[in-house]
Amino acid sequence: MRHFLKAMVLGITIATTLPSTAVEAAEPVSAGRPQKLQVPSQVPGDSWRTVPTQTITAGGVNFAYRELGKSNGGTPVVFLVHLAAVLDNWDPRIMDGIAAKHHVIAFDNRGVGASSGSPSNSIEQMADDALSFIKAMGLTQVDLLGFSMGGMIAQEMVLKEPQLVRKMVLAGTGPAGGEGISAVAGVANYDLMRGLLSGQDPKQFLFFTRTPNGIEAGQAFLARLNERTANRDKEISIVAYIAQLQALSAWGQKRPADLSVIKQPVLVVNGEADRMVPTTNSYDLVRRLPNSRLIIYPDAGHGGIFQFHADFVRSTLEFLAR
Repeated sequence: MRHFLKAMVLGITIATTLPSTAVEAAEPVSAGRPQKLQVPSQVPGDSWRTVPTQTITAGGVNFAYRELGKSNGGTPVVFLVHLAAVLDNWDPRIMDGIAAKHHVIAFDNRGVGASSGSPSNSIEQMADDALSFIKAMGLTQVDLLGFSMGGMIAQEMVLKEPQLVRKMVLAGTGPAGGEGISAVAGVANYDLMRGLLSGQDPKQFLFFTRTPNGIEAGQAFLARLNERTANRDKEISIVAYIAQLQALSAWGQKRPADLSVIKQPVLVVNGEADRMVPTTNSYDLVRRLPNSRLIIYPDAGHGGIFQFHADFVRSTLEFLAR
C-alpha cells in the first residue's frame, strides 16, 4: 500500500501539470460516532464481504462487478464509485443495508481494478461505459447511487438517457464547473503526503474531519473495508488514477449543464465540511435540481455517508421507497 501511495503522489504531480429543492438537516444522530445498523437476514453468505466477483462483456470491455439482493426484485440500484476506488472501497454496511431491500450492483470502471480496457479520462466517457454496462446486464431502468466522482458520472448518465433512470442519490459530489472540483488533485496530493508521513491511510484525511468524532469514524470505516479477506479486487493502477484526475480537472472546468431538465427525484447528501468536493456544491445541486432534497451531516467531511452509514441507509431506503 505504501508503494502504491508513493506512486499515486508521483502520478498526481504529473497529472496536475497536464491540460486537462427542499433542504433539510440530517435527523439528530451522535455526531461521528460509529453507527450500527440492523440488517434483515439475507441468503446465507450473501453479503458484501463474501459475494463473488463476476464479469460481463460490454463494448469490448470485460467489466468486473458484484451484485446482492437480486431476489428482492424491483428497480436495481447501480452504485457509481469515487476517485481511485475499486469494488472493495464500498462500505459493507451500506451495501448490505441497501441490499436488504433492493437489488444492488457495483462495478469497476473500464481499465480500473479487475475490469479490462484502457481507463477513461473523461466523466462523459465513464458515463457511456456505465450505460453500456447497464444495458449489457439487461436492465431497462435503474436507480443510481453515485459517490463523489460517481455522482458526476450519474449526472451525465441521466442527461444522456433520462428514460433509463428512475431516481438518483448523489453523495459528496457537485455539478460540472462546480467550486473546487478542478482542484481535487491538489487536495488529494496534500492528503496523500500526510498519509505517507503519518503512516495512515489517506482516506482518514480525505474523507473525515480531524475532530475526535471524525478520527474515530474514519478508523471504523477503514476497518470495515478490510472485512473482505478473500478474492479482493485489484488496486487501481497509476495510469488509471492519472486518467481519473484528468477527468475531474476537465469536469471542474466544464460549462455548467442545465440541471433543470432532470425531473427525476434526487437525494443529495454530504458532510458539512467536505474538503474534496466543497459542500457548497451540494447546496448548488439542490438549488438547480427541481425535484431534490438535501441531507447534510454534522461534523463530517467528504465521507459523511460512511461516518453516518446507518442514517444514510435508512434515509436512502425511505427515499427509494417513495
